[in-house]
Amino acid sequence: MAEAKNREGGKTDIKSLTLEELKKELEIRGEKAFRAGQMYNWMHVKLARSFAEMTNLSGEFREECAERYAYTALKTVRVQESKIDGTKKYLFELADGNVVESVWMKYKHGNSVCISSQVGCRMGCRFCASTLDGLVRSLSPSEMLDQVYAITLLTGERVSNVVVMGMGEPLDNYDNLTVFLRMLTDENGLHISQRNVTVSTCGLVPEMRRLAEEGLQITLALSLHGVTDEKRGKLMPVAKRYSVDELMKACRYYFERTGRRITLEYSLVSGVNDSEEDALGLVRLVRPLGCHVNLIPVNPVAERGFVQSEPRKIRAFQNILEKNEINGTIRREMGRDIDGACGQLRRRHRSAD
Repeated sequence: MAEAKNREGGKTDIKSLTLEELKKELEIRGEKAFRAGQMYNWMHVKLARSFAEMTNLSGEFREECAERYAYTALKTVRVQESKIDGTKKYLFELADGNVVESVWMKYKHGNSVCISSQVGCRMGCRFCASTLDGLVRSLSPSEMLDQVYAITLLTGERVSNVVVMGMGEPLDNYDNLTVFLRMLTDENGLHISQRNVTVSTCGLVPEMRRLAEEGLQITLALSLHGVTDEKRGKLMPVAKRYSVDELMKACRYYFERTGRRITLEYSLVSGVNDSEEDALGLVRLVRPLGCHVNLIPVNPVAERGFVQSEPRKIRAFQNILEKNEINGTIRREMGRDIDGACGQLRRRHRSAD
């Protein structure tokens, strides 16, 4: 069970409790089991923003809950909408004043939300704005869930796909992440299919192996970005802890345990990892795994000085993969005109304060 104590006043974070945990919590208070079902439905299906909205509960009971429990309801600080593709980027304020980013993307196959799992990040990937100021703290299950809930309410549209690929390293917040995943896909909540949920990682090998044992059917996306330890190390400090060989073994283990193929994320940086040699090296790594490769034109981060590969080089890289029967797609760029890269909007907001 993840830590369910709120940081303010030590109150129990009621929205982070699973249905079974909520039943036990209310049972201790002498409440009947059906009361937990009512509350859970208000929080995770009707998406109530406070106890006050739970109109089929007595006023006295709601007041007691408000005094006893912390209730997560993120405050919308800013919304940016792309004039190019309608993508919306949200800046949400947490109860302690920290802010996180979430992105809503509309596709033909459904609406997708990309959420953050931490305030900041300590992984230090050199092409990512999220990590520039380090890690502040991890998010609770309710703070991750409420990014989805708030966007559902703000857009008035159902979310069908969730990607944990925003600010933070999800597997660095492992316990809260797995509670979030189970609650998001729980039939008593929004009941989003596990197969429509993707978790991204920069490659924390022990946690990848641990996740393989959870019995989940989510997609795991590995941020690779380099085909040798040396190349990867220039972009990602985590490469000094876990080699490419260890990563590939962890990927095979995840597939063997779950039957779910890994997705490899590969950000193309001009003059760093976009050569023919890099493409052929990626072919050698991917072929035994049979996984899908997402080629990502890197979002420019001014503080890092990295430049996106030219379109012709991106297409040439993709062609090498395809000629070698590797399924590689160039990710459609969403929200480039609205601080699309993870952490950029939060950073600009902090600078303006």
